[in-house]
Amino acid sequence: MNYCDIVIIGGGPAGLAAAVAARKAGAERILILERDRELGGILNQCIHNGFGLHTFKEELTGPEYAERFIRQVQELEIPYKLNTMVLDITPERVVHAMNREDGLFSVQAGAVILAMGCRERPRGALNIPGYRPAGIYSAGTAQRLVNIDGYMPGREVVILGSGDIGLIMARRMTLEGAKVKVVAELMPYSGGLKRNIVQCLDDFGIPLKLSHTVVDIEGRERVEAVTIAEVDEHRQVIPGTEERYTCDTLLLSVGLIPENELSRSAGVEMSPVTSGPLVNESLETNIPGIFACGNVLHVHDLVDYVSEEASLAGACAARYVRDGKDRADSAGTQPRVKICAEGGVRYTVPAEVDPSRMDDLLKVRFRVGNVYQGAYVSVYLNDRRILHAKKKIMSPGEMEQVILQKKKLLEIPGLKTITIKTEQE
Repeated sequence: MNYCDIVIIGGGPAGLAAAVAARKAGAERILILERDRELGGILNQCIHNGFGLHTFKEELTGPEYAERFIRQVQELEIPYKLNTMVLDITPERVVHAMNREDGLFSVQAGAVILAMGCRERPRGALNIPGYRPAGIYSAGTAQRLVNIDGYMPGREVVILGSGDIGLIMARRMTLEGAKVKVVAELMPYSGGLKRNIVQCLDDFGIPLKLSHTVVDIEGRERVEAVTIAEVDEHRQVIPGTEERYTCDTLLLSVGLIPENELSRSAGVEMSPVTSGPLVNESLETNIPGIFACGNVLHVHDLVDYVSEEASLAGACAARYVRDGKDRADSAGTQPRVKICAEGGVRYTVPAEVDPSRMDDLLKVRFRVGNVYQGAYVSVYLNDRRILHAKKKIMSPGEMEQVILQKKKLLEIPGLKTITIKTEQE
């Protein structure tokens, strides 16, 4: 069986950034396993701009952003295998995979980095009444058809869901000559970035109907019309609010799910909120030596944040391979501190920390569960409040973050919990 210091599952933005950071941190034998035919992941079909403002201080398209990291991987001579399907990861960090060239093979890894990304929520989970005609696509599938394969899914479009991919496809379909009649969103707020609502809907006069959902699809062979209706605070349809739109295409942008079948098979503990792994300050899961980053951990709004997070995972994985035995010997000398999400905060990444092992500053990312205007983000160490910062607006579509200082955490004797919550005053 071959041995690698670090095996990275996924060659998208997270996997690429993790590989580069791991090599720069001193890891020698690194292997990237990617199931697609090229590196870059979902960025290859995201031909719009808006990427890289944080990472490269300039505006890039998705393929340009990916190319920057692909070039670094090649310059650092980090090997990768394409068209390779990972079948299983054991708790002992043995990775089983297969491809046409190597057949079925196994690699013993010093550390594994999970960077498989996420997938779109399937239509079957929506329980939309009606037939199952042609013309119904997930927004990501439609994006690939238009931007990579050169096919137009349709000419008259209704979009269900206001996630970022749905908003971007509303603009993309319009630019290609289609008529986007409406974007319906089940929640009373949009799930996408504010800038995408403005640039993709408002600038093109496309209506966004909040608290609306699809209640009927007409057509046997092909979509002929879609009926949407308003819902109440319990997400129940309000009779008499139905509106019918003739169309030949329905695009679904109803959420993303981290791709974690491999994580579960390895015994990784999962968050019921994010459907991603629970990790510590090093982005390490409950299985020693298995790390997670990017959209497999929690769905991000900006790829720049994916790269930043993945770089941390890569550096920590390299440190684990180098100092793994020392870390194991020192385990348990400092109690782990749970980070609690309360008062409108849905989850935090990481979910727990060991103050003695964290860097001087630790970035904790989280999302809120509703729209808050003029509210405060507060951080408590046990019962002592150390942060009370007012936010103009917070919404579920945009990630928030707070910075924890190692020095402050170590100053609290018997620290058991760190609580992050929203407060009105």
